[in-house]
Amino acid sequence: MSEPLTLDLLDSDGAIREALDEGMQGTRSELFRKAIVGGGTFLAGGLLIGGLPKVALGAPSAAQDAEILNFALLLEYLESEFYVRAVAGGALSGDVLAFATVVRDHELAHVDFLQTALGSSAIAKPTFDFKGTTANQTSFIATSIVLEDTGVAAYNGQGPRLRKQTLGAAASIVSVEARHAAWIRHLAAAPAYPNAPADYPAPAVLDPALSKAQVEAAVGATGFITG
Repeated sequence: MSEPLTLDLLDSDGAIREALDEGMQGTRSELFRKAIVGGGTFLAGGLLIGGLPKVALGAPSAAQDAEILNFALLLEYLESEFYVRAVAGGALSGDVLAFATVVRDHELAHVDFLQTALGSSAIAKPTFDFKGTTANQTSFIATSIVLEDTGVAAYNGQGPRLRKQTLGAAASIVSVEARHAAWIRHLAAAPAYPNAPADYPAPAVLDPALSKAQVEAAVGATGFITG
C-alpha cells in the first residue's frame, strides 16, 4: 500500500462519522441478520456465509458507505477468526503456517481499521464454527482459497457503490486480499486464476465481481457463522 490505512484517509470530510452519528444507530439491526445455521457442507465452488448485512442499492452516500463497510467488516471477522484458529490449532507447518500467520495479522488489522471507521455502529463479531477446516492442512488450504477468492469478488462488487474517498481505502484492502489469494494458490500449486484449467489459458482481463446477493448465495450452507 502506498500509504497506511487511517480513518482520516477513509473519511476525510467527516461525512461517514456524521451519517453514523445521525442515523446508523437506529438501523444496526438491519446491518446484521441472524446467520443461517445448518448444512455444514463445504462447497468447492464457493463459500456460504450467512448473516451478511443488507447493503443498499442507491447512489453513493455516506450512509451507504457505512453499510458497505459493515458488509466488509463481517467478511473480515470471518477471515481473521479463520486464520487465528488455524495458526493456534497446530495443524499447519512450513510455508503454509508462515502464510497463515502473516494473513492472520493482515486480517486483524483490517478488522481494526473498519471498526475504527464505523465506531459504535460497527456490527458485533459473530460466533463461528469452521467445521474442522482449521484442524487439517489440506482442508485449510482449500478453504483459504475459497475465502480469499470470495472476499476479493465481494469487495469488487461493492466498490462501484462507494464514494470516491471511501473507494480508495477499500481498494487498498482488496489489493492485499488479492495477494493473499495468489499466495495460497501458489502454495497449493493451483492455477493462479479462479476456475482456470490446468493448461493455464490466457486469463480474463478483468476479475469477476460478486454482488451482495451472489455472495450470500455463494456463502451459508457451510454453517461457519453460527450466531
